Amino acid sequence: MKKILLTAINAKYIHSNLAVYSLKAYAEEVLGEKCPRIEIAEYTINQQMDEILMDIYKRKPDVLCLSCYIWNIRYVEDVVKETAKILPDTVIWLGGPEVSYDAPDVLKRLPQAAGVMKGEGEETFAALVSDSELDSMEGITWRAGDGRIIENPWRDVMDLNRVPFIYRDMERFENKIVYYESSRGCPFSCSYCLSSVDKKLRFRNLELVKQELQFFIEKEVPQVKFVDRTFNCRHEHAMAIWEYLVRHDRGITNFHFEVSADLLNDEEIALIQSMRPGLIQLEIGVQSTNPDTIREIRRTMQFPRVAERVREIQKNGNVHQHLDLIAGLPYEDIESFARSFDDVYALRPQQLQLGFLKVLKGSYMEERREDYGLVYKDAPPYEVLCTRWLSYADVLRLKGVEEMVEEYYNSGQFTQSLKALEEKYESAFAMYEELAVYYAAYAQRGASPSRAAKYEIFLAFAAKKDAGRTELYRELLTYDYYLRENAKSRPAFAGEYRMAKEELRTFYENEAREHKYLSGYEEYDKNQMRRMTHLERFLQMGKTILFDYRNRNPLTKEAEVILIAKSQ
Repeated sequence: MKKILLTAINAKYIHSNLAVYSLKAYAEEVLGEKCPRIEIAEYTINQQMDEILMDIYKRKPDVLCLSCYIWNIRYVEDVVKETAKILPDTVIWLGGPEVSYDAPDVLKRLPQAAGVMKGEGEETFAALVSDSELDSMEGITWRAGDGRIIENPWRDVMDLNRVPFIYRDMERFENKIVYYESSRGCPFSCSYCLSSVDKKLRFRNLELVKQELQFFIEKEVPQVKFVDRTFNCRHEHAMAIWEYLVRHDRGITNFHFEVSADLLNDEEIALIQSMRPGLIQLEIGVQSTNPDTIREIRRTMQFPRVAERVREIQKNGNVHQHLDLIAGLPYEDIESFARSFDDVYALRPQQLQLGFLKVLKGSYMEERREDYGLVYKDAPPYEVLCTRWLSYADVLRLKGVEEMVEEYYNSGQFTQSLKALEEKYESAFAMYEELAVYYAAYAQRGASPSRAAKYEIFLAFAAKKDAGRTELYRELLTYDYYLRENAKSRPAFAGEYRMAKEELRTFYENEAREHKYLSGYEEYDKNQMRRMTHLERFLQMGKTILFDYRNRNPLTKEAEVILIAKSQ
């Protein structure tokens, strides 16, 4: 029997490839006994090429199909070239968004490949493995026997309900992010996105969706990430799913959604506010707050409405929110981007991602590249280098800001320290830009700064900017450190410990008898309680704080903070 190997080369080990599993499941269901043997192989771009080649060789597939994305295409191309040398009789096919929109060029560049499956792949793959005639097969670009490259018409999109549920054996997905789709397509036309190419938005039947979500809940899957491009574009669909999750929640599984915040209505907000902390998390693409930019990239987003909705969700502190910005968009210079950054930063999301425009093949942005003066890398991910409005020097400045946001804001390790430093700046963007310059000067001395060094860099920077409050910053950094870290060895930046041994001993002896501050610790003795908590006196802040690591915030993982009375 012919053997087909569906291959995914993922960005990280924790990722899985929904596409290859869907292709396999659909072909086996449709073809039944006539289906050839189909195997799945998943690797990562961090593996050695020899390791991947050896595994493919041992499997000896008759047909090798590779899933191509912006992050793996160069690696895939190398796999194609080398596999053709060691398995010359293996027929190689490619699929995925990175090869769908310039398929003839791909085949010219890779003479080892037999063809490309374009766009949605389930029906095309089933036809391919059933040995249907290539000249009449929709959804492919292929190489004829005489070497000619033939572009067949694209295939119409399929009914999403016909795609089988792929998650039966969860052992294969242990310690990996589980991806799920309840819709395909997007109603919007953002010029930088390939989802705008396909306007045929389809939804999976809600009864099917509920059954499948129940499976995840019962299996206690840690996280399920919906890949729907705009999950809440249909109110009834989103509400039905969220209501189901609330009713059937077992306190384990987290569900991730990409949403358009300005589309959220009061009913949806009220439901979100009622959810268990950590039941869902929301990713919200803002991209820019410049009205000219938003108009030019064909988005419908109204930032004042987005800000209002984000703040409403924040009120109950139960939902992780991830907001995105894109640098390099039309009409956005560095001053405009700084304003966009400050606007979004003021909302205090749990994560603020500063990304850079990627000029994707087949996108409207690519069509307008000359109009916008877009200069971008030839190699994937085709990241912008400069535009009519943004110089390469500006891009480098933004790269520095991006790094600082990742290290100090998105890490969640410097919450109180950052708030204090922000008081010295009218613009958060300006703060991060100055910090980036200072950080880069430190990094030039040698290796990448350690975690402890990042605290020390921040302290030195804050002391330079706000010398009169140096000791306050030391305390705030210490507070931030112990808020997340149950460390028994004291970091150097924290300075002298201000609790005497006798004072500590007395405190925990009292707690063992009275449980004044640590309720729920009745079964533990004084030594156990001490190991599970940390007591710290802050002279500048005028507080003594007990950090309880047994009780952490489900969203931030921060320890519960207990204020100790002065008499203690």
